[in-house]
Amino acid sequence: MGGVSNTVRQVVVVGGGSAGWLTAAVLAAEHGPSAGGRLKVTLLESPDIGPIGVGEGTWPTMRDTLRTVGVSETDLFRHCDAAFKQGSRFDGWVDGSPADHYHHPFVLPQGYTEARLAAAWLQQHASAVPFADLVSFQPHLCAQGRAPKQATTPEYAAVANYGYHFDAGKFGLLLKRHCIETLGVEHLVDHVVGIHSHDNGDIASLQTQALGAVAADLFVDCTGLASLLLGRHYGVEFVSQRHVLFNDSALAVQVPYVREDSAIASQTIATAQEAGWVWDIGLPTRRGVGHVYSSAHTSDDAAEAALRQYVQRTGGPKDMPSPRKLSFQPGYRRKFWHHNCVAIGLAAGFVEPLEASALALVELSAALLSDEMPATREAMDIVAQRFNDSFRYRWERVIDFLKLHYALTRRSDSAYWRDHVADEHVPARLRELLLLWRHRPPSRRDFDRVEELFPSASYQYVLFGMGFRPEPGAYAQARDDAERADRYFREAATLTRKMLPALPANRELIEHIQRHGMLRV
Repeated sequence: MGGVSNTVRQVVVVGGGSAGWLTAAVLAAEHGPSAGGRLKVTLLESPDIGPIGVGEGTWPTMRDTLRTVGVSETDLFRHCDAAFKQGSRFDGWVDGSPADHYHHPFVLPQGYTEARLAAAWLQQHASAVPFADLVSFQPHLCAQGRAPKQATTPEYAAVANYGYHFDAGKFGLLLKRHCIETLGVEHLVDHVVGIHSHDNGDIASLQTQALGAVAADLFVDCTGLASLLLGRHYGVEFVSQRHVLFNDSALAVQVPYVREDSAIASQTIATAQEAGWVWDIGLPTRRGVGHVYSSAHTSDDAAEAALRQYVQRTGGPKDMPSPRKLSFQPGYRRKFWHHNCVAIGLAAGFVEPLEASALALVELSAALLSDEMPATREAMDIVAQRFNDSFRYRWERVIDFLKLHYALTRRSDSAYWRDHVADEHVPARLRELLLLWRHRPPSRRDFDRVEELFPSASYQYVLFGMGFRPEPGAYAQARDDAERADRYFREAATLTRKMLPALPANRELIEHIQRHGMLRV
């Protein structure tokens, strides 16, 4: 093909689903005609490839993303089978005993930047009260099934920080309607059968089966695990992380509630198994349950038996339908932006569904692409380098954080858990941090990038939830600081007492929203 147009005026997003439509929405809302911009955004998707639909959990960042692109929160709840998510609870990860559980809430600890909370907790309370339960009101809201806001709280506003659980397929359809009807995104449905290149190696156009060649200045690869453009066409190397995070398979099933008015969990519940863990996500009409596991440590049949046992133990039916099998390789691409192609979502990488990092990475990728949208092809290589540096760092941090959930386990009942704590399976970055944290708790100095995916408070919640203890006397503090920390502990307890009776149950608020909607601001 011939030369390259210098001005970036057309973007084609290849692939639908949550990643494709969310990216198209962010770009069109910022740069498209509806925003007074001159960027034409087109989404091209295959007619017969549906979304994987496992990523049913989000981080609180999704509220800002949806508000920015103009989606109504009321519509999200009415059309996507959505529920509130206030964090995660981990059952059986430390030692597998019946009392083994801890919380990772979405709110920061009370007074987090004002006092050395970890030191005061260790010195006075660690033997009696879990860290998260002392420093935050949110685990108590989750334990009681409370919603994070009231019926009078406006859309996207919060009493307690929250994200969502939703039906990923329905979420993609909501975004699709919004993109086409409100944001002016052009929607094409066809098979990609070939790729045409410019002389410099850039993609000139995609050859489709019925519509002919679809040209653009920038292509966004949202083709999922196939990674049609970045992986298959450009051959950008896949960096496996299976030596760190072993899980490569999942079995997913939809579980009906025992009663129509059954309580809806306010957090994702992650329950450790012999060779993996089970996620349990509460939606208004059903639970989404799945077993993610390592095929090197167990068989599909044994994994399914463990899933069926969990479902029955938690009130599900004995005659559960056959679960859907998903296979993946944990890892990410060596580069995410190559020539005039940038990969977002599963096309860029995937490690495992723990802590709902997949959709958060989509949000961050779409936001950075939008913020740094190159005006010209000349500027694109500079933007690409910055994008690649940023997301290489973010993927490494995601892997460190997820591995933290495994690396501190005291479980030794299976090779899966024993292998997880072996030094050769723990990244050097994480080993260094764990060494530092023996003498001081995680702090903002450890994670100093703008828009860190997981703040230092999240590391503290998991670190101390997993039973980590520093060297004796390492977290010593002055008396006035200990007194200040105690004031924040009392503050968290006071907020708990005030919020529990004032906030409705999760289901109660969701049903109110479905009937009456939320206040718009």
